[in-house]
Amino acid sequence: MKAIQFFMSLCLLLCTVNFAQAQTPVNDMVKEWERAKEYTKEYLDTMPEPGYALKPTPEMRSFAEQMLHLTDANYGFVSAVTGEKSPVGFGESEKTTDKSKANVTKLVMAGYDFVINSIKKMTPAQLNENVKLFGRFDLTKGAALAKCFEHQTHHRGQTTVYIRLAGAKPPAEKLF
Repeated sequence: MKAIQFFMSLCLLLCTVNFAQAQTPVNDMVKEWERAKEYTKEYLDTMPEPGYALKPTPEMRSFAEQMLHLTDANYGFVSAVTGEKSPVGFGESEKTTDKSKANVTKLVMAGYDFVINSIKKMTPAQLNENVKLFGRFDLTKGAALAKCFEHQTHHRGQTTVYIRLAGAKPPAEKLF
């Protein structure tokens, strides 16, 4: 009887370990998005309120518009990849009239929450499934999410100059 209990316990342990290892790509992706969310929040907090309207040149987006564009893309990419309905219409965040620090921060953080919660529902196998992103680009879902990550990093990086132009010091790099 003890041998059977031991064997069953061992099987349960191995199944648990295998499941945890199988989830690693999803868990790793979630950790990266959580880090990106925290880093972006530091940018949002660092920019002084008047800097949210700052445009380095007239044809460029303001700081607030850059962050809201990043958010709209996060919703669009992740909705297209996961099939989860975006709570925000295409380009809706950037078109908001309330571009205050408090509102922009709220909208951007909600966008990251949508991304993180959507990825948490995925399986490693789904990351390898193919998707035609925006009806044009054939990628795996994992690659499409990587493009989304690259996009938000690009636009957050652009705002480093905006923060300096506003007379503030950008947050230290947060690679890990």
